[in-house]
Amino acid sequence: MPITLTWHEITLRLALSLLAGGLIGWDRGEHGRPAGLRTTLLVCLAAAVAMIQTNLLLITVGKAANSFVTLDLMRLPLGILTGMGFIGGGAILKRDNLILGVTTAATLWFVTVIGLCFGGGQISLGIAAFVLGMLVLSGLRWFDDRMKQEQHGILNLTTEPGRPTEEEIRATVSKAGYRIRISSVAYVSQTKQQQLEFSWQWRGVPQSAEVPPFLKEFWGDEQVSAAQWKVS
Repeated sequence: MPITLTWHEITLRLALSLLAGGLIGWDRGEHGRPAGLRTTLLVCLAAAVAMIQTNLLLITVGKAANSFVTLDLMRLPLGILTGMGFIGGGAILKRDNLILGVTTAATLWFVTVIGLCFGGGQISLGIAAFVLGMLVLSGLRWFDDRMKQEQHGILNLTTEPGRPTEEEIRATVSKAGYRIRISSVAYVSQTKQQQLEFSWQWRGVPQSAEVPPFLKEFWGDEQVSAAQWKVS
């Protein structure tokens, strides 16, 4: 990192920070993700400006020979990374067993580091990090959307008294490759029917609307008056 900066170098660092933050933000905003264009632009630009300011403060003209010892300017970028940790923590949302915003937090932290690289004059490192980041965010999205993951759902059945039994229901679900974890039973006094609710697991593609094969079996069972499922 050169100690003496020219406006040409400052302009180059700011321009690269704007380009990197803008392209990453454009990619996220285009797919409806939080932390879109303006957010990533501001984060990356702020980090770059902070590092440029640190670089400018390193000028030793008119300072004592031991100024590098008494003036610890690296506290500024370290403080920025710590602050981004708080912002990233605020972007993460937990709802029951579902956790949202982890990629958003990681993206904000990542563009901060890219801004620090460009602002500090590590142009090659910043460009390499930007290219790898775009490959991870865009290139792996196709793979991530098609990768089978553990899914959770709720199965609700309204059946005649005692038929089919809970063991028969579990066997039907297990035969199709799904697992039932928790179940509850409620009885309707007027019709003598029973309402069963099961929590079930399976491995599948996220956001798939494919109807589970065992549900068709329940629809064709005369002892089952209603069968519903939903992904939780």
